[in-house]
Amino acid sequence: MRVLLTGGAGYIGAHTAVALIEAGHDVLIVDDFSASSPEAVRRIETITGAKVPVLAADARDKTALLGFVREHAPVDAVIHFAGLKAVGESMAQPVRYYDVNIGTALTVLEVMAETGIHTIVFSSSATVYGDPAPEALPLTEASTTGIDLANPYGKTKRMIEEILRDAAAADPRLQAVSLRYFNPVGAHPSGLIGEDPVGIPNNLMPILSRVAIGSMPGVSIYGDDYDTPDGTGLRDYIHVTDLAAGHVASLERARDGYAIFNLGTGKPVSVLELIEAFRLASGRPITATVAPRRAGDVASSYADPGKARRELDWSAELSIDQACADYWRWQERNPAGYRG
Repeated sequence: MRVLLTGGAGYIGAHTAVALIEAGHDVLIVDDFSASSPEAVRRIETITGAKVPVLAADARDKTALLGFVREHAPVDAVIHFAGLKAVGESMAQPVRYYDVNIGTALTVLEVMAETGIHTIVFSSSATVYGDPAPEALPLTEASTTGIDLANPYGKTKRMIEEILRDAAAADPRLQAVSLRYFNPVGAHPSGLIGEDPVGIPNNLMPILSRVAIGSMPGVSIYGDDYDTPDGTGLRDYIHVTDLAAGHVASLERARDGYAIFNLGTGKPVSVLELIEAFRLASGRPITATVAPRRAGDVASSYADPGKARRELDWSAELSIDQACADYWRWQERNPAGYRG
């Protein structure tokens, strides 16, 4: 298949591009590089030996996107990553998040309709589940969701899921898949591609790596009074290469209609456990201090990935220790990310 990746130079997009090429597919990338780097594409090409056509544009630019797709026709499928992704930032900038995330999805669907593309895999999120009660865990695809969520980021993901559901109901040719994945961590084992956040990171592992390498003084633990075994938040951390493999599996097994899959490990890890795992992987001291809870955070969130195992023949294989080791390799070899 020839697959268009919107936001394909980003953290998850770049790893998925590698996985797709290694599985025998052709890849096209559109990215505005506002939160990524063209160097990521060059490194995808280094790892795979493939040439990857790139459009440097905002995926909301319908004219540019339409021209790119027609130039490289036929395109068989889209994996839609493009969008804003920080929970905290979405609380401060809700209108921007609705504009970018929903606007991008609508433009992609319009371009697909005009160019005869009938398969889309959407980068959704476990944030659509909100703050689950302990008895509701682990989360299945049938777990309660809704628009009454803690943050606009999660709301945009949930709204796009509904848009895809309605689009698939209206067009029997459409194959639409939403992947609700949990917390991506790790990096490619080559150390060539990894997470490269712009400015101060929002996620825990890039913060830990910067503390370990000495570019940040310490890590804040946002709340140690949750109803969890050690008082810190529990999350389902999935290695990004496992996540990339899940995208390939969902694309290759897409069927007519709409489907949802959780991509996670099913094994929750606390903030304190992740800090200790990264300390061991890096061999560096990590200073941690407790801070107040953040708005929009939930106590626990982890997956039941059984549906993906049954229907996609996919399951996560790599441990949190491997994720920490791979992320540290990326950080050591690229202390300034793709810019250094």
